[in-house]
Amino acid sequence: MTHAAADCLLRPHRPGDIGWVISRHGALYAQEYGFDGRFEALVARIGADFLDRLDPEREACWIAERGGANLGSVMLVQARDDATQAVLDGTAQLRLLLVEPAARGLGLGKRLTAQCEQFARERGYRRIVLWTNANLAAARGIYRQAGYQLTGSEAHRSFGQDLVGETWELPLA
Repeated sequence: MTHAAADCLLRPHRPGDIGWVISRHGALYAQEYGFDGRFEALVARIGADFLDRLDPEREACWIAERGGANLGSVMLVQARDDATQAVLDGTAQLRLLLVEPAARGLGLGKRLTAQCEQFARERGYRRIVLWTNANLAAARGIYRQAGYQLTGSEAHRSFGQDLVGETWELPLA
């Protein structure tokens, strides 16, 4: 780990952080991938749901910070059925992994992902799932290196782009 990465703190979210997560996702994904405002709207819904139904014993958000500046984020939540919103027993979901461009290459994505796995294991989850898009090569590399396995993919049109959505899973048993 570089000195710069060692200087980074992973801390729990606090008031204002979810707004930052939404803002940075909206701005970076528009700049880097051409995603339109519907992506920021999706992230805003995820952020609002996180705050509305947060169970701190089972869910968390971490902010990577150095010198008071936010450099990245990730959430781990109880996975839910898309149709009914019922909690999926024993399953956590990793959401909204982001590392600021200036902080990429420091290992923060790996640290944030590992923090999710540690938390999930401590809370007795049996697996972690996540959904991403095939064009997010850096994130996919982090997940693969952490032991996640691609379990499904499907072409879709979202955020003004033709994409391939992917489901990844990490068994914890």
